[in-house]
Amino acid sequence: MESINTNAARILLVMSLVAVGGCSGWTTKPSSLSSEKARAYDSNKELSNIVSQLQLAKPAVSGPVNRGEAYELPLSRGDRLRVVVAEGEHFSGVFEVGVDGKLHVPFITPIQAAGTTPTIVEKRLKRALVNEKIFRPEFVQVSVRIQQWSGVHVSVAGAVFSPGRVLINDRQVEVKTHQLTQESGDFPLERFLTTAIRSAGGVRPDADLTNIRLLRDGKTSTFNISGILVGAPVQDVPLVAGDQIVVPSIGYLQDELMRPTLVTLPGFDIFISNLSTPADSNSKSAIGKEARSIPYGTRLLRGLISANCVGGTQATNASRMAVLVTTDRISRKTRVVHRSIEQLVRHHDRDEYNPYLMPNDGIACYDSGVTNVRDVAKTFSDIFNPIMMLRALMGGGV
Repeated sequence: MESINTNAARILLVMSLVAVGGCSGWTTKPSSLSSEKARAYDSNKELSNIVSQLQLAKPAVSGPVNRGEAYELPLSRGDRLRVVVAEGEHFSGVFEVGVDGKLHVPFITPIQAAGTTPTIVEKRLKRALVNEKIFRPEFVQVSVRIQQWSGVHVSVAGAVFSPGRVLINDRQVEVKTHQLTQESGDFPLERFLTTAIRSAGGVRPDADLTNIRLLRDGKTSTFNISGILVGAPVQDVPLVAGDQIVVPSIGYLQDELMRPTLVTLPGFDIFISNLSTPADSNSKSAIGKEARSIPYGTRLLRGLISANCVGGTQATNASRMAVLVTTDRISRKTRVVHRSIEQLVRHHDRDEYNPYLMPNDGIACYDSGVTNVRDVAKTFSDIFNPIMMLRALMGGGV
């Protein structure tokens, strides 16, 4: 009897341990890991950091923005709807949301559509047909489906490179005409929050992606889109005409934003000057080709390499100087930075010595002292040689 009680106690103990282990979640290590595997588990800091970033970069959303039924996009002026009313051909067809934000269906009072969804418009149209004594409730059948999303104007302000009003989801005439032949359905790939930010030049490196604000109809919503940087899902909210987006600044540069992403620049133009001597004509100085496109996140040294300012004969080129003309995006002040190219090569890993290049920056190269002396000597030679030749021709002797 005693052995039976002992075995029963052991079974209860094992069952308890299994139950506790099953509820432990992801916060503890798997109990089946050996000591060697456990050490490997602890040493994988990179994986732990990625998991932590994915957990922190959840698509946090706050505020009263209405996302519609079944995640339908809100309608804007210019959107086209295909309306079908059973046994009511006079009320059926393709209708466009008017400049007043209403859907004008023949013989009934205009229906408010802008800012709502096709499902809501369908319910309102059905109610209107009944209220205006055109159909009886038990016989009315209405279908309202999106046929074509229009381009919309939204405003983007704050920590972006080109704040202002932008047009997103604009369609070519050929595409609009082709879509008229389809019954319904259209996906507005370019009518979302991230598209508007990218259309405004992309976020600056000081942008706060965890606190993007959307103002609509006097109400404010906040979105966290920082998951874009680590591959986590984000709430890419659809936009309607008149929306206002504000990207806050945290006041300092973030290295993780200095690379091409969905909300940053893929690349930009800088202005380059690398003439050993000033050109005497516009064609020789390549006017119109002074800007060179470089990837976003390029630092000064790489830009100088692109401008052919680095390399060549070491004895004559090692002491060349570089000048960077840039505008601080926060203070809006222009500053000029001088760098020795040789020192820049030696200290390329110092961020303050090798800064990032920004859109519309200008870089210029000055030749070394050896090259300067050579050019001065050449200048004197060009000045005096014609005089000597003239004196010889006039018989004055040398």
